[in-house]
Amino acid sequence: MQTNFTAEQLADPHVAEAESILRKCVHCGFCTATCPTYVTLGNELDSPRGRIYLIKDMLENGRPADDQIVTHIDRCLSCLACTTTCPSGVDYMHLVDHARIHIEKTYRRPLMNRLTRNMLAMVLPYPGRFRLALKLAALGRPFAGLFDQVKALKPIAAMLRLAPSKVAPPSDFAKPATHAAAATRRGRVAILTGCAQPVLDPGINEAAISLLTRLGVEVVVPQGEGCCGALVHHMGREEQALDSARRNVDVWTRAVEEGGLDAIIVTTSGCGTTIKDYGHMLRLDPAYAEKAARVSALAKDVTEYLSTLDLPIAETKGLTVAYHSACSLQHGQKVTMAPKLLLKSAGFTVKDPPEGHLCCGSAGTYNIMQPEISARLKARKVKNIESTRPDIIAAGNIGCMTQIGSATGIPVVHTVELLNWAYGGERPKSLDQRPAA
Repeated sequence: MQTNFTAEQLADPHVAEAESILRKCVHCGFCTATCPTYVTLGNELDSPRGRIYLIKDMLENGRPADDQIVTHIDRCLSCLACTTTCPSGVDYMHLVDHARIHIEKTYRRPLMNRLTRNMLAMVLPYPGRFRLALKLAALGRPFAGLFDQVKALKPIAAMLRLAPSKVAPPSDFAKPATHAAAATRRGRVAILTGCAQPVLDPGINEAAISLLTRLGVEVVVPQGEGCCGALVHHMGREEQALDSARRNVDVWTRAVEEGGLDAIIVTTSGCGTTIKDYGHMLRLDPAYAEKAARVSALAKDVTEYLSTLDLPIAETKGLTVAYHSACSLQHGQKVTMAPKLLLKSAGFTVKDPPEGHLCCGSAGTYNIMQPEISARLKARKVKNIESTRPDIIAAGNIGCMTQIGSATGIPVVHTVELLNWAYGGERPKSLDQRPAA
């Protein structure tokens, strides 16, 4: 793609990076076939290629974002299916991230939209606030239908419907601690506690720590670690995201210095994609660039790390698992085979649902801020998953689990929970209604 940026514009390293990304696009349109919003809406401006044109025009002319570009950028899920498809290697992720930052700096959103986004940014990254908000949501759930009648309040209705009816108490496994290896020590890792996952499903990290320690891996939950910054990063709130990144980089750097780390284990793939990008996010910060790159290199999805441990083949469970490949794992991190191979070795029959490349519509806060599109994607995803007639649905991202679980009666569990169970750990609580294998 030909670009026409001035030398003055290109002096800004962020603009220079955007320009180099834009120049790689050859207008081929392969991305349109795998873009969930284009497949759903059929609008060229809701495809990666269309958004690239809008971003190019906005940045080249140095103008503030307008209603049109905000509408179509907001509809982007950042699922990154386009980057998997693109034959030219267009780095769409960093281009759309830059566009969102530009929007945040130059566009004044409608009042209710601003308030909703501010609320999400002030609540979701903080487990204590999030837990309280979920408890309060029980009071507001009966009014979700009323909120749905007003367009500006639809995100509030979506939040109320997504909130679980019961909130689990805080888990001891989320507290700073060192969990010793139960067998001969073969490794030492830190594990991300995160923000939303320990509130929505604390059993995921409990299962990961239980499995890893039984396999001889010491697991550290460091003091001071918090939200990875992904939620606010995708809102264009770059300084808040970078503050989160710096805090975690400091925490994990200390853990490396105190006893060494073989990996930083992440059980929420949306977080994993962002942490693996810390090196890029902080590349211009001289105090953090090197440390952030080291942290990004250590970050591993839990299934990536488990694949290095040569787990034995377990007895057949007689259960069929539909594996939902989270976009952040398959497109963002290019981790595709490890989860399925681990589940097969653990004794499960694994099925790949049709259209596995398409997003389920969760995408961080997308199912709140874009509830209509999200609902259509969810219905399509659940139909495809249920067509495989599974006993269980497995996924590696809490957002996907919540989204899919809200539309099906089939138990949805994290991949690591099934692996923990297969290798001597507790049966996942969501399977309690099913007879033991």
